[in-house]
Amino acid sequence: MFAFILDSLKNLFTKPQTVSYPKDEIIKNKSYRGLIEYSKEHCIFCDKCEKVCPSDAIIFTQEINGDKIYHYNAHLCIYCGECVRECPKINEALWQSNIKPSIALKDDNVNTYWKQLQDEAKQSKIAYKQTKKQKGKS
Repeated sequence: MFAFILDSLKNLFTKPQTVSYPKDEIIKNKSYRGLIEYSKEHCIFCDKCEKVCPSDAIIFTQEINGDKIYHYNAHLCIYCGECVRECPKINEALWQSNIKPSIALKDDNVNTYWKQLQDEAKQSKIAYKQTKKQKGKS
């Protein structure tokens, strides 16, 4: 009981361990893992990043002509870096920046939009496979 009272009194006169953000800028250490950055020019569209992402934050939609479109949801990403490690073009096609993600607002409909995009991606891949199969039969 005495230790509790002593700790309480000591804490009254010590500086808090928090940062007064935004007045004081938060200094990120060198190993800070932020947003996933992507370069379409260097991507070979192997889909490895999509397959290893534990939070399904990366999706590729498939065009009928064979082109793929990369989609990334920073609000789902857990910043584990698995996609970057798995990428054969590491630090060229995918890399992790030290940029902090923006805050999602309720009005952004992030979850609704992403669910629609996931459904679209599944359908686009099915449609591409069917088209490819039909061309093979012709």
